[in-house]
Amino acid sequence: MLSGAAIGCALAVLAAYLGEIRAPVLLLLLCILACAGLGAFRFPRRVLNVGTGLLAALCALCLLTPVLRAPLAGLTENAEPVQADAVVVLGAGVWCGTGALEPSSLARLIRGLELWRAGRVPTVTVSQQSGLIGPKSCPKLSQLERDYIGGLYPLKGPEVLALANVTTTRDEAARVRELARVRGWTRVLLVTSPSHSARAARLFRTQLAPLGVAVVSVNAPETRFDTTLPLPSDRLAALRVLLYEGISRVKAGVGRTPERE
Repeated sequence: MLSGAAIGCALAVLAAYLGEIRAPVLLLLLCILACAGLGAFRFPRRVLNVGTGLLAALCALCLLTPVLRAPLAGLTENAEPVQADAVVVLGAGVWCGTGALEPSSLARLIRGLELWRAGRVPTVTVSQQSGLIGPKSCPKLSQLERDYIGGLYPLKGPEVLALANVTTTRDEAARVRELARVRGWTRVLLVTSPSHSARAARLFRTQLAPLGVAVVSVNAPETRFDTTLPLPSDRLAALRVLLYEGISRVKAGVGRTPERE
């Protein structure tokens, strides 16, 4: 039982890192207890040992070699900026305790503002999270981004539109579709992190192509790791991103998820 609990603790640590906000304390505790229970019996204990051994070997391969470069490249779509009606800055995250933008959110917003300052677009959209994931008391991402823009440009800033009550990238695409229909947009620039860009562009084109609206993906810089993956720490962060994107594709293939209900 002790060996099962030890494996459970190790898996809980891995799940907490890879799962982020979708790995709450209760789920991690259940993981530890389940592994402890399996460790009390000979055959389940052997299965658990073999499974975790294979998982450890796979993680070691990812950490010791740059094998993840090709999968990361497959997640990326990046084009040169062009003139457009709006830049869509996709939401990332908020540090709820301090009320600050996560680095990915800030990098995306700064990239969107760069495009506006370059005269590419007159309008910037930001996302207001629904609150279905994470603490409900968390500050709204859209308000934090509006405050940031207002601090930089108190008098003559861009037009800022909020995509209300969104949980997923598909939600953001649906809100932009409605704005494009009402405002007569013909092209938007889509700003997100590199690893999210190909999937996001595909979702937006599905929503906007019937309206004749072109979608141009313009990446923000990656803030979580060096994309050349020179260090094990970079590779671990890249593994986290790849797992997240992979799970997102599986959920999209299955259909509706609890986050969209």
